[in-house]
Amino acid sequence: MESENPVWQDHYDHPVGWAQDFAPLSLPGMLQAAAERDGGRSLIDFYGRRFTYAECLDAARRFACGLIDLGIRPGDRVGLYLPNVPHYVTAYYGIMMAGAIAVNFSPLYTVEELDHQAEDSGTRMMVTLSARPLLGNARAMLDRCCVERLVVGNVAEALPAGKAMLYRLFKRKADEPIPHDPRLTRFADMLSNDGARTLPAIDPERDLALLQYTGGTTGRPKGAMLTHQNLTANARQVNMLDPWHDNDRILGALPFFHVFANTAVLNRTVANGGEIVMLPRFDSRQVLAAIQRTRITSLPGVPTMFQALLDCPDLAKTNLSSLRICISGGAPLPLPLKEHFERATGARLVEGYGLTESSGVVSANPYDRLGKVGTIGQPIPATRIRLLDRENPSRRAPPGVPGEIAVSGPQIMQGYWNNPAADGDVFADGYLRTGDVGTVDEDGYFSVVDRIKDMIAVGGFKVFPSQVEEVLYRHPAVREALVIGIPDSYRGECPKAFVTLWADKTEGVEGDGLKDWLNEQLGKHERVCAVEIRDNLPRTLVGKLSRKELVAEERAKAGLA
Repeated sequence: MESENPVWQDHYDHPVGWAQDFAPLSLPGMLQAAAERDGGRSLIDFYGRRFTYAECLDAARRFACGLIDLGIRPGDRVGLYLPNVPHYVTAYYGIMMAGAIAVNFSPLYTVEELDHQAEDSGTRMMVTLSARPLLGNARAMLDRCCVERLVVGNVAEALPAGKAMLYRLFKRKADEPIPHDPRLTRFADMLSNDGARTLPAIDPERDLALLQYTGGTTGRPKGAMLTHQNLTANARQVNMLDPWHDNDRILGALPFFHVFANTAVLNRTVANGGEIVMLPRFDSRQVLAAIQRTRITSLPGVPTMFQALLDCPDLAKTNLSSLRICISGGAPLPLPLKEHFERATGARLVEGYGLTESSGVVSANPYDRLGKVGTIGQPIPATRIRLLDRENPSRRAPPGVPGEIAVSGPQIMQGYWNNPAADGDVFADGYLRTGDVGTVDEDGYFSVVDRIKDMIAVGGFKVFPSQVEEVLYRHPAVREALVIGIPDSYRGECPKAFVTLWADKTEGVEGDGLKDWLNEQLGKHERVCAVEIRDNLPRTLVGKLSRKELVAEERAKAGLA
C-alpha cells in the first residue's frame, strides 16, 4: 500500500525513496483494462479524427494476428520507424500482444544508423510510412541488413475524410509510391483479419516489451531491455504524480520513439484513460492551434520546445487557460526560461528527470504545489536514489559532496541487449549508475550538477559546465549556452563557451565582451578561454542542446579527431 506521507531518509546511510508496490501488468493488459473501463472514450485525436480505446484495442489485436500470420514469434524483434501517427499506437501494442519485442527507430536516422541498430537488435520486420524519406531509407536497409519485411502505412488513412482527400491532392510529393515487392506489406492488410487468434501469454516481469536505444553520446547506442512491468510500473508511477485525472488531454508532440514520450505521453495516458492530441512532429504553430482547438490539459516537452513556443507570434492570441501542467524533461531547464514561460502563459512549468535505462522517469517536482526551482524534484513512488562517490562507486558520497546519482526501482531496465560488459559498468549493488552528478537537500529534492563525462579537467580541478552555463544565462542577451572543454597544452583542458543571442539584444554584444563579463564572476580554474557567438547550437534528435558535436569540432581543430 502507498505510504500516506513519504519519509525522506538520510541519504548517506539509507536510500531516499517512497514505498509503493505495483502489481505485475503487461502493456496489452493495461490497454485492455482501459478499454474495458470505457471503450467509447477517445484515446487519440489526430487532426480531428478520434480513435476510441475499443477501436485501438481491436486494431492492435488484428495487427498482432497479422504479425503471427507472417511468422513473427514470441521474442522476435519488430521495429517501429515512425513519427507520431495512429499507426504507432496500433503497431506498438500489437507487437507486444504477439509476444514480440518492439524496437524504436528514430525517423531522423540515416540508413547507416538504421543498419547498425537493426543488426544489433536482430530486428526481423520494420513498420514505417510511405512518407519521404522514411520509405526510401527503409527499402535501402532491406538490401543491407537482417530486416526481412517492411509494413508500410500512409498518413492519409489516419486522417479525417476531408483532410485525407486534401492530403492526397496536395501532399502527393511527400509520399513515395509503394512498389510491388513481396517483402512489403501494406499496413491496412495487417488489419484484414478478425483478430480472433489466441495470442501468446505474457509474463510481465520476465518478458521484454521494448528495446529502447540510448542516445549514443558516449559511443554506439546500446539497447536498454525494458520489460512489460518496467514500462507499466513507470506509467503508473508518473500517473500518481498527477492529481488531476478527469478529462485528461495531453499533447503528443514529443516523439514516441523517445523514452520520455513513450512513458510520459503514451503509456501514462493509457493508464489513466485520457486522450492524446497527436502531432507527427513539434511545430509551435500547430501546437498552439491544437491547444486552442482541443483544450489540452497537460503539455510535456524538452526546454527547447518551451522556448520555441515563447518565440512563436501566435502565443499571445492563444487561449492557454485549459493547461493544468507543463512538464520539462530530457535536459536541464534554465531558470530564466521557466520564469519567462510561466509569466507569458500563466501555465505552471515543472522539471523532472529520467533516462532511457529507467523507462523514462525517476524524479519530478510536484504538479499541484510549490516544489523547488532548479531541482529535478523528489523520487517518484517506489524509486530509491543514492549518491555514490565519484572516484569509488562502491562507496556513498561523503556528506555535502556531490555524488553520482544511482537509482533503484521497478522501472529500471534488465540490462543492455547482448552487452554484459556494459551491464557490469552501469550497475552497482543493484542500483543503476546514471553518470549524472547530483546533490540532495534535507527535503529529498535532488539537483543535477552535471554529467560525469562532461566534466572539464583544468589543471587538476574539475569544472562543471552547467555551473558556468548558469552564469551565462544571467546575461540579458544570452538565449542559449553550452560550455565544453577544449585541449590546452598547459592545463590539459580549458572551458570554452558557445552562445546564441536574443534577436533584439545583439547590438554591441561581442564574444570578448561576454568572456570578460563571465570571467569576472567565475573562479580562476572555471574561467573560459573564449565565448563564441553562433546563430544556432547543435541539438539531439529530440531537440535538446548537444555538446558532442562541439567537442568533435574543437578536437578536429586541434588535430585530435
